[in-house]
Amino acid sequence: MTFTTAHVSISLDGFIAGPGQSRENPLGIGGMRLHQWHFRAGEPGYEANVAARDDLLRQRGAYVMGRNMFGPIRGEWDLEWRGWWGPEPPYHAPVYVLTHHARDPVEMEGGTTFHFVTEGFDAALAQAREAAGEREVAIAGGASTIRQALRAGAIDQLTLDIAPVLLGSGERIFDGVPDRGFEPVEVTHTRHATHVRYRVGGQPDGPVG
Repeated sequence: MTFTTAHVSISLDGFIAGPGQSRENPLGIGGMRLHQWHFRAGEPGYEANVAARDDLLRQRGAYVMGRNMFGPIRGEWDLEWRGWWGPEPPYHAPVYVLTHHARDPVEMEGGTTFHFVTEGFDAALAQAREAAGEREVAIAGGASTIRQALRAGAIDQLTLDIAPVLLGSGERIFDGVPDRGFEPVEVTHTRHATHVRYRVGGQPDGPVG
């Protein structure tokens, strides 16, 4: 079966985005602080954890994401909206977006095509696995989609980039998630984040790097 992963930055108090997400503030109030470990890598005082950054940015065979991660649009689609990432998103692979509102696929530069799935998480994951073939599938976020994946037992490997930040409120990924077992298999850190890779639910270890 296709190996399925999630890699996400998280605060010390368990939030992957702050409150008040919007088009102007897509990660919520304070949410950008979780990502300084890689956004500011190379700046004075911001040494990079190269292995963690490379794993985060490594291309996968396909992705699953929630509608809120694709964009802040609610209800019927604003067809001019094509995601946060400009004409060439970083995925370079098929991306399956969970939504209640049908939309034709959106082809972008660099090989990314967004497919909009109205039949729920299981259908999106099945399509992503078929598209990926033997390559890895990544659950790209946001919080609701990762929660659904964890509840379904669909994630084989979870990597958390734990930033030394308290957000106080926002979006969590573990609410209502059963404990199937999280075995730490690798821990690395800099002053800006601690990176923990977990094997989930006794699954075999998968590809890294």
